[in-house]
Amino acid sequence: MASREHKRAALNEKLQQLRAATNSNALNKASIIVDASKYINELKQKVERLNQDIGTSQSSKAQNSLPAVTVETLERGFLINVFSEKNCPGLLVSILEAFEELGLEVLDARVSCSDIFQLQAVGGENRDSLDAQVVKQAVLEAIKSCNEEQE
Repeated sequence: MASREHKRAALNEKLQQLRAATNSNALNKASIIVDASKYINELKQKVERLNQDIGTSQSSKAQNSLPAVTVETLERGFLINVFSEKNCPGLLVSILEAFEELGLEVLDARVSCSDIFQLQAVGGENRDSLDAQVVKQAVLEAIKSCNEEQE
């Protein structure tokens, strides 16, 4: 008898916790459970909408993310840093071809081409007429042409 009363008290306590968590005004067990079910469905819909919003913002971010390109002038060449959240096949080749067209010889480089693209290179200058802005523009054009080929 005492065990049955203990179980009933525990069940009523759980129902009252459920009622409080779902902001239900119901008094009987069935109504509390129905309100909780409605509340769970509302939460599922909110999660779905939020996931859609996140997906939309990530896709627009990926489309609008511009690569970061910095070029510093060194004593005999340039230090070139490229960071892009979007990696496309052939991007490294396009950038190296741009270096070649400028007459830059890559003396040292570190590259990561997994989900993102990251390049740090030291290029030795073969021509006196190059400046950092020309190198930066050539790298940006190489990235732009690689991205256009992928679309």
